[in-house]
Amino acid sequence: MHRYIPHTPEEINEMLKEIGINSLEDLYVGVPRTIDDYNLENGKDEFTVKKELINLSKENKLFELENIFAGAGTYYHFIPTVVETLANNQRFVTAYTPYQAEVSQGTLQSLFEYQTMMCELTGMEVANSSMYDGATALAEAMLMAVRINNKTKILAASSINPEYLFTSRTYCTPQNIEIQEIKWDENGEVDINDLKNKIDSNTSAVVVGYPNFFGIIEDLKKIKEAIPENIIFIVVSEPISLSILEAPGKLGADIVVGEGQALGITPNFGGPGIGFFTTLEKYVRKMPGRIIGETKDVDGKKGYVMILQTREQHIRRARATSNICSNHALMALTNAIYMSVMGPSGLKKVAKMSYNAAHYLAKKLEEKGYKLTFKGPFFNEFVFNAGENYYERWKKLSENGILGPLPLEKSLPNFKNKALACCTEVNTKESIDNLLRHF
Repeated sequence: MHRYIPHTPEEINEMLKEIGINSLEDLYVGVPRTIDDYNLENGKDEFTVKKELINLSKENKLFELENIFAGAGTYYHFIPTVVETLANNQRFVTAYTPYQAEVSQGTLQSLFEYQTMMCELTGMEVANSSMYDGATALAEAMLMAVRINNKTKILAASSINPEYLFTSRTYCTPQNIEIQEIKWDENGEVDINDLKNKIDSNTSAVVVGYPNFFGIIEDLKKIKEAIPENIIFIVVSEPISLSILEAPGKLGADIVVGEGQALGITPNFGGPGIGFFTTLEKYVRKMPGRIIGETKDVDGKKGYVMILQTREQHIRRARATSNICSNHALMALTNAIYMSVMGPSGLKKVAKMSYNAAHYLAKKLEEKGYKLTFKGPFFNEFVFNAGENYYERWKKLSENGILGPLPLEKSLPNFKNKALACCTEVNTKESIDNLLRHF
């Protein structure tokens, strides 16, 4: 289909006149203004721009992997060289959407394998072939829950990543879907009494983290028992942890989503991420994104096709389950390669090393008098009281080549001088001991 885009001032003015407005700015009158005084400079020549960008890049701080102790949704893991080598094959890098199945069997099979492995990790029955990131995957899960039971109130644990909740409200508020937060208790887990008190006849879904933003491992079985059968149970998970934790699908989850960056993708200045999305087969037609399936051709040979593609690009907009216009197929492929290379035993080893390193750090901090904020069991992240003026001390840590535990006061104002520490398999005993010397 050929689409003509107006490009001359006369054509643009004619188009504006046709829809009854006077300027391009009038198109955005309904968009809330969040930034004033942009102060954008005038255009510059390429040589000047390149020079300025190079000088700007020199301000970046580079940290050795073993000296990074900040997690909060983005994690540093060792990535075998073969993962990037295979994922950077140009035939994968340039591929987009496999509209023609007969010439896209390699791409389709890799996405099918990705879906299969995500189902195995989460204990669910169906996975789509990826979302943008963990935050938008959660938002889409909330919308899906409303489609399933036509109720418009979501109960979400306050212990979920604040960025995920912010993104979810951006999705849900325009559609008159209310998100009400559930308190946490002294263990950092969902307050079951608060949850029960907030459930009513209009409750569509309950959302919890596993582990949650504070690293605490929620008791999913207990939470599932506290909610009625007609309420959708959404679990936001960290995939590495699922190699040693009981799968959410085996503990009653209806939808399991999360961020797949930890599965072989480097942080890259905050992106790209990849959202994984899994659910039960009975809900598959309410699911966003697209699903790859295995079939046979007329000669009985195995083949792969897109069996569901409920994006508005493919079907009528009114019937689409999501308005996402793309996905992260290359990131999904990278996840699949990483999981294939590591295997179940490799993933378990990474998870156990991460767990042991975090608990060693927590024990040593407590011996130095730094108290942990929550009493609940944790995986590889934990919150502790880091002492007075921690934010300033955190910046000094970076001057010593250490990206220290994340100060929480920026995202959670009530957590002044508290930090979220994270360890993975890349943090050695030597690097942890070096961090402890600065406390």
